[in-house]
Amino acid sequence: MNQIITKEIQLSMYESMLRQRLLDEKVVELYKKGLIQGIAHPGLGQEAVAAGVIANLSQEDLIVSNHRGHGHSLAKGVSERAMFSELFGKETGMCRGLGGSMHSSEMECGVVFSTAIVGGGIPLAVGVALALKMDKKPNCVVCFFGDGACNTGAFHEALNMAAVWKLPVVFVCENNQYAVSTPITKSTAGHIYLRGEGYGIPGQLVNGMEVLDVYEAASTTITRAKRGEGPTLMECETYRYTGHGPYDIGLDYRTQEEIDLWKARDPITSFEQKLISQNLATALELQEIRERVREKVEEAVQFAQNSPYPPKGQLSQYVWA
Repeated sequence: MNQIITKEIQLSMYESMLRQRLLDEKVVELYKKGLIQGIAHPGLGQEAVAAGVIANLSQEDLIVSNHRGHGHSLAKGVSERAMFSELFGKETGMCRGLGGSMHSSEMECGVVFSTAIVGGGIPLAVGVALALKMDKKPNCVVCFFGDGACNTGAFHEALNMAAVWKLPVVFVCENNQYAVSTPITKSTAGHIYLRGEGYGIPGQLVNGMEVLDVYEAASTTITRAKRGEGPTLMECETYRYTGHGPYDIGLDYRTQEEIDLWKARDPITSFEQKLISQNLATALELQEIRERVREKVEEAVQFAQNSPYPPKGQLSQYVWA
């Protein structure tokens, strides 16, 4: 760590990770009760990536997310109320209940889109970056995707185009070691971050379980993009504690021992220890933050449950004909 990161930023990232963790824990609970509309993919264990990257972005900067995108949206400023309402299919949701977990956007917060198509968000982010450059805006777009997306044609085509046009885009691969149930060792040759070299794009390999490492790496790549120096490919090595979704136990393609080894590196627990050891917060202060976030999550669930469903007449209102 070479960069000085203020206490305010560090505590903000801690709260961001807690918001992601407690929301997704509640999502799993509600899904198992049959209260979540459609499929949802929690990002338990991956919280440091969204928190560390997005802490470097301004309100006007943009993100493009994927099917495991709850954490990205929360870190970018979307409220728990809007998130749970969307998951419940309610009119008060991010997309008035029509997008669900995997297809949400909130332009007021800079969340352009989330897509369930593996790799589908990567060319979209390039298009957004091109628009920013054409409009001469001093902002950038960050695109989040998993390791499985790096084996799609869209990944290579998008990186090539972003490099040719020197677009203000940062590609963030959340390498959580599995594409659904396929381990990266059986699907991907070499390191993902090195793939950018073929297009003249610098790559960074980052410990995605350490939020300060992510923050510092993202600071460099985002600054580079905003200076007009072109894209960067970040590979953040992380892990999802659950299966692909709440419906997947995940133990038929990996062992409990493997899961426990990664949980021993938990990004929230390790960061708590750092904050306390560096006298940036006491254990009591961190517990108070946790309780405040937990209360906000519970209140948001109640709000969503009490909110109305979209009117039937809205079914055809947003259909492209």
